[in-house]
Amino acid sequence: MRATRSLEVGTGLFVILGLAAIIFLTTQLPSSGLKLGFGKTVGYDVTAEFDNIGSLKVGAPVRMAGVRIGDVTGIGFDNQSYRADVHLHVYPQFSQIPEDSYASIETEGLLGGQYVGISPGGLSTYLKNGSQILQTQSAIVLENLINKFFANFASGSNSSNGKTPNQGSKPQEPHP
Repeated sequence: MRATRSLEVGTGLFVILGLAAIIFLTTQLPSSGLKLGFGKTVGYDVTAEFDNIGSLKVGAPVRMAGVRIGDVTGIGFDNQSYRADVHLHVYPQFSQIPEDSYASIETEGLLGGQYVGISPGGLSTYLKNGSQILQTQSAIVLENLINKFFANFASGSNSSNGKTPNQGSKPQEPHP
């Protein structure tokens, strides 16, 4: 009886520790928007407007040349331009990003989370707190690409070699 009781307590503790680990790890994902940090980090904030942000979330990374240089801190909607307004926080050590840089929404892997990628421009003036990145490229939505592929495939199969499905090399006999 005593061995069973200690086995049950050990199993219970193992399950509780496992749940605590899962909760901790989910708060550290870029798409969760919840970080276990204290206070706002120093740096500067910039904005960028996109036609379509896909599934970009607050807390997603901002990257340049594959290096994380900041975070997405807010997502809103501009009622005048009808575009998504994305707020980015850039870490202070990356203070020399040219003003004419290009922001795009990219995907990590085939089905991974989305992030904002910045490609540097060529100006010698740099982004500062309150700047806006004017050149942007929206997210490529995988579902839209698949729909276009199937639409092209379906229309292409009906018009192979310029013939309709009933046209062949021999005339067809009518069926009784």
